[in-house]
This record gives sequence, C-alpha cells and structure tokens, in this order.
Amino acid sequence: MGMFMARHLAAAGLLHSVWNRTESKANALAQETDVAVAADPAQLAAACHVILTCVSADQDLLDVIAQLQPSVKPGTTVVDTSTVSPATARQVASILSTAEAGFVDAPVSGGVEGARKGTLSVMAGGDSANISRIMPVLEAISASVTHMGPVGAGQATKAVNQVMVAGVAEAVCEALALAEQLKLPAQRLLSVISTGAAGSWFLDHRGQSMLNNQFDVGFKLSLLLKDLLICRTLAQNLDISMPIVEAAITDYRKLVKSGDGDHDISSLIHLKRGTGGTD
Repeated sequence: MGMFMARHLAAAGLLHSVWNRTESKANALAQETDVAVAADPAQLAAACHVILTCVSADQDLLDVIAQLQPSVKPGTTVVDTSTVSPATARQVASILSTAEAGFVDAPVSGGVEGARKGTLSVMAGGDSANISRIMPVLEAISASVTHMGPVGAGQATKAVNQVMVAGVAEAVCEALALAEQLKLPAQRLLSVISTGAAGSWFLDHRGQSMLNNQFDVGFKLSLLLKDLLICRTLAQNLDISMPIVEAAITDYRKLVKSGDGDHDISSLIHLKRGTGGTD
C-alpha cells in the first residue's frame, strides 16, 4: 500500500525522500521515483514538513514515531494512513505535540487496487487546519477525503468500516461455497448476483478470484484479524455485543493458525468449503 501511495506522491511532485524498515525496498522506490533515501526516520523528519507513514500495527507506528519525534521540526504535520486503534492515534498526537508538530490519523479503504490506482477513500481525524495543510498529499493518493472529527475519529471510522468488511466477507464466502455445492454455473452466478441487491465491492473484486482459487490479490487476512481485535476492544469498552466480529475473529484465527495469514481475506472461503483452517 505504501509503495503505491509513494508513487502517486512522486507523480504529483510531492515526494522528497523515503524510508522503509526494509532498506532494499526504500532503495528501489527511490531509484524509481528519483528521490532521496533517508538513513533513518530522524533524517527523514529533519528534511520534511509533511511526513506520511504507512505501517502494519500499533506498535510499529509507535516505534516509527519514537524515531521521528526528536528531529521533527515545529509546524510539521505527520499523517498516518495505517489502521491502528483510536487510542494509539491520540497517543501519537500527544507525543508529537511536545515537538509542536501536528498529527492526522488518515486510515484508508479501497484495497490494494485502490492504492495502485490512487482511488482510496480517506477517513481523517485531526485539526481542520492540519488537514487543510496536507490536503494535496491526501488528494494525491485518493478519490475522496472526509474529515470525521478530532484525532482518533479517522481510526474509529475505519473500525466501523472493518466490521462491515468482515461481515460482507463472511456472507459472500459462505454463499459462494453453497453455490459450489449446488453446482451452479459460476460466471452466470456472479453476473446475476453482482447486479442485484447482494452486489458488493467484495463480490465484484474477489468473487472471480475466489472461484479461481487465487488468494494473493489483496489485503492480508492477518491484518484484518488485527483490525477486528481493535474493533472488539472498542466494543468491549462500550459494552456492546458484536457477534459478527466475534465469528470473524474465530474464523481468521483458524486461518492464520493453518498458515493462511499472508493470503487475501477471501481465503475465508476455505473454511466455508470445509477445506481450511485445521491445525
């Protein structure tokens, strides 16, 4: 995701330098986009007034921010496109405030395809002035940017998004597994269902690949499991029951345990077929 976003920033003339925990990835991207490679996050922070981060989990973000913070200049805005908890977003904002720097939590939705095409949907949390300042950056990677409220509101919105993603995936995978057992013609099935009330992004973008047993096309299921655990914590704090989230957590844990963690979330269909998720 981050690589594709960086390419769009470069195309818009907004990319100054890059850093990645895997040095070879940073070097390859820098050569492709003709920008500098920072030796570490501190060097990147010293050179840039807007810093975009994209990592996998809460602790990853906190580690990167800890390296950035000593060199961040006053007036800098850090925008994070990762999916982390609202509490972590607020913690990062507090850390950066000691350096007189702003923070925007800006998780994205739209899948790998959206990142590649620059058509992501951005759900932003933070001060209006900070969001306005970095709007050219957000617009370079997305088709829409929506300000959802103060810091943390972007991540809260992403949690809602992920509940829906998980629920739709459960339903679509279960339905397609049933269709296979009923021996329905796959192409005609996808055509008629996708144009009716059951149509969805997930069906349009993953229906065919699931039936082709292709599971390397998009969002890793281990990352959705991480996101759903964030949703669970939010629900527990609000004393809300979320049975769909609990069912999805159970399913994705089985798949991670069986070695499918790096596969697309649509590999859930293995469980629905009764062919996956065993120890």
